[in-house]
Amino acid sequence: MFRGATMINLDNKGRLAVPTRYRDLLNEGTQGQMVCTIDLHQPCLLLYPLSEWEVIEEKLSYLSSMNPLERRVQRLLLGHASECQMDGSGRLLIPNTLRQHARLSKEVMLVGQFNKFELWDVQIWYQQIKEDVDAEQLQPLSERLQNFSL
Repeated sequence: MFRGATMINLDNKGRLAVPTRYRDLLNEGTQGQMVCTIDLHQPCLLLYPLSEWEVIEEKLSYLSSMNPLERRVQRLLLGHASECQMDGSGRLLIPNTLRQHARLSKEVMLVGQFNKFELWDVQIWYQQIKEDVDAEQLQPLSERLQNFSL
């Protein structure tokens, strides 16, 4: 399980160093093989261990290529999916097209989300957090959130 937000730097080649606390887990489960794709709703990237991505691919395979909305989701997620192999130094190369999509600069946030990571430009991340907090204060809670306790 991945959790927490960590600020990391992209080098000039577009590589990021995976925090050491995740490296062993990623190497054990998928030998450092990851898949990166775009998020359909936010200006960020989604970074999955290969085994978790294969679950998503299986779900995508059941969508109809004849339904325009389902085909669009397949096209966007699969069309942008790129395999990333963690090297011996624990770095992942994020393809330029994906970095451009998420407007990644040198400083990025790697955000754990259970079975995957989100990868955000640091400035966009902090703006999104502000928007999320502001929206939470303005909108009524769903029934599930009303019953949620911390």
